Amino acid sequence: MLNFSAKQLIGVGVFLFAIFVGVPLIIGATGRWDFYFTLTSVALLAIASAGVWLTFYIGRINIGQGAFALIGAYVSAILVVKAGWSFWISLPAAGIFAAIVAILIGMPILRLRGVYFAMITLVLTQVVTLTALALPITNGAKGISSIPLPSGVSLFGIPLIPDFAAMENTKLAFYYSACILMIATYAALYRLVNSRLGHLCRSMQQNEELASSIGVNIAYIRIVIFAISSFFGGIGGAMFGSIAQSVYPSSFQVADSVNCFLGGLGYVFGPMLGTLVLYFGWDLLFEFGKYQMLIYSTILILIIRFLPNGLLSLRIGKGADK
Repeated sequence: MLNFSAKQLIGVGVFLFAIFVGVPLIIGATGRWDFYFTLTSVALLAIASAGVWLTFYIGRINIGQGAFALIGAYVSAILVVKAGWSFWISLPAAGIFAAIVAILIGMPILRLRGVYFAMITLVLTQVVTLTALALPITNGAKGISSIPLPSGVSLFGIPLIPDFAAMENTKLAFYYSACILMIATYAALYRLVNSRLGHLCRSMQQNEELASSIGVNIAYIRIVIFAISSFFGGIGGAMFGSIAQSVYPSSFQVADSVNCFLGGLGYVFGPMLGTLVLYFGWDLLFEFGKYQMLIYSTILILIIRFLPNGLLSLRIGKGADK
């Protein structure tokens, strides 16, 4: 049972109000409708980064989340375009398929030392990219385009989700959908971290030998966490494919897996903040032209040097469950 302080509840309320009311009001007043796509992309990257953070939580380096986002995007696109499934059914199916692939990969290598797992994840995105280029079902380099917009969902004649194709402005609908998915992801992540499984993960992070000596099945927990992590990547990629109405082998890169570092690896909501800062920080530095990458890299190095626990370490009170 989780106990929340009044301060935490107020913070959550302000956050939800800002996302669902404040942002639409500001965008409507300024007429910058393109920000909906930007913020939607941030929300989806934050979902994928949540999975990366979870793998780091057990002391394993995961730089392969882009691979599972690509898997999820292709699975959803194939089910919708070629099998005629509803997008809302293909969404969890994409996450489950990504999790199954993670289990198949994790079973042999997650029993080994962490360096081997890190090396596998480093090349995993490229392996999936090459696979997408080679398989007939993915259409190779042409990818899958003309993905239909999500259809409506009704229960006993009561509309629960509107038909996106019938909407005049789908940007707002996708923005709300991505934000709801992001909030559900981080709520689940927060609950997991504060559960018995989360406490076991924390003990593994601190000392795997000690955790193993008291009966913790190290290999089993690693595989479960990696599967959950990949599930997040799969659903994030599936949603992105639906928004773009297309998916290509190059849709996701290794860089999509590192957004959790900046926010803070010691905090559940670190990936969310890290994604937001990195996404907008990169765009702001665009004005510096050819020096963009140099300045960007220098800032990241300085943050890693002086704020090793991320930007959230600036606030008072530490802990992964804060």
